[in-house]
Amino acid sequence: MCGIAGFINLDGKRAEPRWVQKMNLKLMHRGPDQFDSFSFENIALGASRLSILDLTQSGNQPYVTDDGLGVLVYNGEVYNHNDLKKDLKKAGETFQSRCDTEVVLKALHRWGPKSAIERFNGMFVFAYYDKRDKTVWLGRDPAGIKPLYIARSGNVFAFASEMKALFEHPSISC
Repeated sequence: MCGIAGFINLDGKRAEPRWVQKMNLKLMHRGPDQFDSFSFENIALGASRLSILDLTQSGNQPYVTDDGLGVLVYNGEVYNHNDLKKDLKKAGETFQSRCDTEVVLKALHRWGPKSAIERFNGMFVFAYYDKRDKTVWLGRDPAGIKPLYIARSGNVFAFASEMKALFEHPSISC
């Protein structure tokens, strides 16, 4: 099932890792196999992972590109990930896992979010941070099968797979 959570301090203030960790703990039942977080400058991302396609630690999230410039938290399944993986290999990408998370990340990083999403066939939701241009992309499948809740309060924009995780951030209230 998996779960994602995160927030952006829109005023540029450093993201406190403890808040995304608290948000992520509320999602632990969605991904009991592994959960972790990533914080950089004003951005924090968290993931709770349920291992399905790759049962090894090589599928753990947040998933970071080989060059360290792209970070992904992801929930779902891209059914055509094997075909996308072949295309990415032809373009020079190498892979360390059997999970579709790595394929999704490398597609977003190489082709850009707009182009990559058009190629995805599946049910998914993700948060992708591109350090190259300091952008955060939230994406989901066209049918909106996987849940994603968002909230903005003051200078904080937050998102999570479940609403209760949003309320773990001190700026977000019911």
